[in-house]
Amino acid sequence: MLSTPRAKASSEKPTPPTARVLPRTQTDLLIQPRGRFSFVDVRELWDRRELLRIFAARDIKVRYKRTAIGAAWAIIQPLFTMLIFSIFFGRLAHVPSDGSPYPLFAYTGLVPWMYFANALTGATNSMVENSRVITKVYFPRLLLPLSIVVGGLIDFAISSGVLLLLMAYYGVVPHWPVLLLPVFVLLAMVTSFAVSVWLSALNALYQDVRYVVPFLVQFWMLASPVAYPSNMIPSKWKALYGLNPMAGVIEGFRWALLGTPSPGPLILVSAAVVLLLLLGGLYYFRSVERTFADIL
Repeated sequence: MLSTPRAKASSEKPTPPTARVLPRTQTDLLIQPRGRFSFVDVRELWDRRELLRIFAARDIKVRYKRTAIGAAWAIIQPLFTMLIFSIFFGRLAHVPSDGSPYPLFAYTGLVPWMYFANALTGATNSMVENSRVITKVYFPRLLLPLSIVVGGLIDFAISSGVLLLLMAYYGVVPHWPVLLLPVFVLLAMVTSFAVSVWLSALNALYQDVRYVVPFLVQFWMLASPVAYPSNMIPSKWKALYGLNPMAGVIEGFRWALLGTPSPGPLILVSAAVVLLLLLGGLYYFRSVERTFADIL
């Protein structure tokens, strides 16, 4: 019988033909905080624009949750305020209205003012009300006050629709300055955001700020040409009066829609103040932003 040689036993295991030994790679990721006074990363805000939309939609839903008339409050508030102003300032005090019917004059000033006042009130508490989100996940904190300002445009559009009806009722047809109306709408948004950045950051650090805001809004309305024209201010005080940023916004709206006298330098002074408020507010917000998660 022929015998075959035995195969030698080997302790080495065969390597599967599909297995490959890959070289190990190492990636170092260095995370550093921004400088204390670094400016805002606009690109980061743009990349998170979908989050801004979500915050704004949520704020709108929460604002009218469990309300009987919902968004009609955007009409009722300025409309009833206009009626009160018309009775006390228009009929009893005979406050001038630059040649326009006083109800229309007052309502035109109330539309941007209500937008500004509601933005301040909502944005002041935005950090405190979203403390759970701030302490759990990172996102640009500026999106919170910015979402209040953007979400308020819905109420602004609704109240502006009533303004158009009032203009049609009184037979007021705007002239060429109406082409500048988008500029004044943008100025109202930037003004609201600039002041909201300051108040939201301050309220996160000192929560008694929220008790000061209602008084601030009332005083600011009396200091703004809502119920009276800026022409009542003496000429020598006009530049100082323009330091109120809402003075240029309100007078710009009336000039664009009602054809009242041009505010002239008043708008330029107000725009310069808004720019300074915005830049200062953004730097201050960035300087204290890193402490929000610890404080809240």
